[in-house]
Amino acid sequence: MTSAMLPMGAVIRKSRKIFFKKMVLRRNISNTFNLPDTHKMLQQTCRKFAEEELQPLAAKFDKEHLFPGEQIKKIGKLGLMGLTLPENEGGSGLDNVAYVVAMEEISRGCASCATIFSVHCSLYLGAIEKFGNDSQKKKFLKPFMDGKKIGCFALSEPGNGSDAVAASTTARLDGDSWILNGTKAWVTNGYEAEAAVVFAATNKSKKHKGISFFLVPKPIDGLSLGKKEDKMGIRGSSTCNLIFEDCRIPRENLLGQEGDGFKIAMATLDFGRIGIAGQALGIAQAAFDCAINYASQRKAFGSPILNLQTIQLKLAEMEMRIEAARLLTRKAAMVRDTREKYTKEAALAKVAASETATYVSHQAVQILGGMGYVSDMPAERHYRDARITEIYAGTAEILRLVIAENLMKQYDLTE
Repeated sequence: MTSAMLPMGAVIRKSRKIFFKKMVLRRNISNTFNLPDTHKMLQQTCRKFAEEELQPLAAKFDKEHLFPGEQIKKIGKLGLMGLTLPENEGGSGLDNVAYVVAMEEISRGCASCATIFSVHCSLYLGAIEKFGNDSQKKKFLKPFMDGKKIGCFALSEPGNGSDAVAASTTARLDGDSWILNGTKAWVTNGYEAEAAVVFAATNKSKKHKGISFFLVPKPIDGLSLGKKEDKMGIRGSSTCNLIFEDCRIPRENLLGQEGDGFKIAMATLDFGRIGIAGQALGIAQAAFDCAINYASQRKAFGSPILNLQTIQLKLAEMEMRIEAARLLTRKAAMVRDTREKYTKEAALAKVAASETATYVSHQAVQILGGMGYVSDMPAERHYRDARITEIYAGTAEILRLVIAENLMKQYDLTE
């Protein structure tokens, strides 16, 4: 039976099998520019893992809203869940460039896994590593390094997102306990996490100086979970509300000092933005891989559409944006390794990489045409997954204001 006689589903499956076989061969020789040997080895390990363990299952996780628990445990076994944490705390002791390299490769295989990985590493562990005391690290950090336990970060609320100071969740001191009341929204890993870092007001009259962070074990009396959100993309990770109703936690679960919450949030989000930039790069690269491989096989007017100048111009623009975003992302990671303040660099990387992911995935769908619009090919999933990277951990609009504010300070233009 010829391919013309096969049912459309069989034709698609056959094309998809050939497509992925060729795509893996091409991906193995790309993207090793200017990395030390240690980082190249890490990249190769993560790429092999992503191709063998994540890419074949990514569509299933997406379509069925499945949490990739076994894959997250395997990421833990690779030493990635505590990649940048010191070895004496149970981490791998690598730098932040290694983190974004790993994040990009994991995201190329499965963006949902990358979201779970990113939130756990940069927002949950990152906050505790920087601001936690020895006792808190022993309980909430060290047991969370191997992928068997993951954490979450609860900042946004139904009535506030970018305006974090407007938090209505409260924490009241009662003897040796804090009592939490309120609802946190858009919490990634909310269902699977065994602990949360929670942002709450301890003194609303002090505005941003009256905000604190708390470590909350899960499950615990007084904490319930809202429904799992039915999302446009990143559907393999759970997103839900955390609902606190007289939830009592020990007094020693205050992270940092009372009133330090806003400072902790801003520092932690800077790290989170570097992780999301790495994730966005992975989505963009996966979409590009999809587009260029399809264009090399799909024939029109007697030859592969890759020979058409209009397709070549699209691919050139996609490649240029990916490489520029990759350099900004790695620069932000390097700056975090060398100095305390990296807010502008993190914002630049996150805006550039997230907008690149949206642009490249859009163009990939266009190059694939009708095949890009169906779920039998991964292009439409990359398109849906890319969109959130411009929203969470700071919208592109807010981050442009962050960049501008830092520029004004840099050029001494503030009043």
